[in-house]
Amino acid sequence: MSIRLTRKPGQKGTRRLQLVYGDKLVCVRYRYDEAKRKRSKTVELVVEEREWMPDDTLVRVRVAWGEKELGVKVKREGGRWLSDVKLWELPYGKAVVLGLGERIVRDWV
Repeated sequence: MSIRLTRKPGQKGTRRLQLVYGDKLVCVRYRYDEAKRKRSKTVELVVEEREWMPDDTLVRVRVAWGEKELGVKVKREGGRWLSDVKLWELPYGKAVVLGLGERIVRDWV
């Protein structure tokens, strides 16, 4: 089976499907099965959206004064202490690996 044509919403061949699916429609594809001599029209839909952050995005994390062991782990993973705001800065992916997702300071992202 091969894909010969991909259309974006609003282009010819997608208008009726756009009425049905609205903003959830990403594209329409025309697939051809030469063995069966059939053409299929398929749709790609958005079924869920949520926030996502690339792993290399720098985030700021709060580590309390007495959590020395955790501060050492953050530093070992490449974290940098920002004394002016009293927060650690490190890549998002490393913060998640260390289990610090709940400690990310969202105001700085």
